[in-house]
Amino acid sequence: MDGTVLVADDDRSIRTVLTQALTRAGCRVHATSSLTTLMRWVAEGKGDVVISDVVMPDGNGLEMLPKISQDRPGLPVIVISAQNTIMTAIQAADAYDYLPKPFDLPDLMKRTARALEQKRRVPRPRDWAAEDDSYPDALPLVGRTQVMQSIYRLVVQVMNTDLPLLISGESGTGKSLIARAIHDFSDRRTLPFVTATGGDLKDTEGPVRVLARVKGGTLLIDEIGDIDDELQARLARIMDSPGTHMPRFMATSQADLSAAIESGQVRQDLYSRLNGARIHMPALRERVDDIALLAEHFLNREEREGAPKRWLGGAAAELFRAYSWPGNVRQLENAIRRLVLTSRAEEITRPEVEVFLGSQPEMEPLLDSEDAEKLPASVARCLRRYFDLYGKTLPPPGLYARILREVELPLIKISLDATGGNQAKCANILGINRNTLRKKMTDLDIQVTRSRKLM
Repeated sequence: MDGTVLVADDDRSIRTVLTQALTRAGCRVHATSSLTTLMRWVAEGKGDVVISDVVMPDGNGLEMLPKISQDRPGLPVIVISAQNTIMTAIQAADAYDYLPKPFDLPDLMKRTARALEQKRRVPRPRDWAAEDDSYPDALPLVGRTQVMQSIYRLVVQVMNTDLPLLISGESGTGKSLIARAIHDFSDRRTLPFVTATGGDLKDTEGPVRVLARVKGGTLLIDEIGDIDDELQARLARIMDSPGTHMPRFMATSQADLSAAIESGQVRQDLYSRLNGARIHMPALRERVDDIALLAEHFLNREEREGAPKRWLGGAAAELFRAYSWPGNVRQLENAIRRLVLTSRAEEITRPEVEVFLGSQPEMEPLLDSEDAEKLPASVARCLRRYFDLYGKTLPPPGLYARILREVELPLIKISLDATGGNQAKCANILGINRNTLRKKMTDLDIQVTRSRKLM
């Protein structure tokens, strides 16, 4: 790489690591812990790329983006931030690039190299100071896991397009929140955002009344699979009708859309029109590393709203992480609210969490008790026994593939049995492509008969 990089971060270790890595790559580096110094360098014409943290001792890096754009229109700015929320990603949309902390150093180096090589895109002007300061706290779209960071980037990409959008995910994952966030920070934000259910659309004039309310804004169709076939056909025809005040269409679905199309629950013609872009909101159990972050977010919000100060003890936090959370983020939020009120001290203890979670209907922790054996421990015990069978000799080569096959076979069989042989549903709960599932079934010689047992 060839060029001068300006690094602004209040963490000395990050400044040191970036300075050493960029210098070894051939760059000249100026590093500072002050936004004031950074802005002076920018104004003086120094630097070909800026790498800046958000929260600095003398200001907010995001608030400097318009000023940098004004002073140096072609200067790429890479924002790095430990504030792992969708708001940070949206506000950083006017930067050249955005990375959450902790960042991957080789990845940041590649992005810096690209920034040095290509021209910075023209930013969209936006007066962030005029936005409602309370809005970020109303969005529990928080997460540092890779899946959430990918969603944030996709939101920024589709935000100011007219592409229809399908948002799938289980109940309580934040489907409506993500739709509202995309609308409220898009070019349509001054126009209405209307959510319509099957009941709103059911009679002859229903779609007409709904479109009249939207007035060219955003129409979110809640649970597209719950709308009857005739209404779905009408919606497909409406989407084909050009008009000066046509809204942006979005739709949510809890159901697996591939299975819903296969069963006829969702019409193929409507699906193809809505599927301009697609966001899948992951279940909380698919991003367990975000549970502590979300819990802290909700605890802080309760305290700001006048509730007593509370925090999760280590054992309580571990139980939160191990719980299955069938109600997802909404259930986690309600659990925090309840525990804030019922906890007898500032620290929320494990016994208090156990009592609360144990009272939830049809909800069981992934760990029944402290003495319950975790899956890794059970697997480790079986593997030790396997090695013991060979005494002082070693197992034959190819152990890795053999063990994976031993695990895959019962996992796929049990999953297929649980879904009544429905391969689309089975692929969905396993989190693999349907074609991948079919190939594995062939390789493992798994025979399936469809049944009525569908979960």
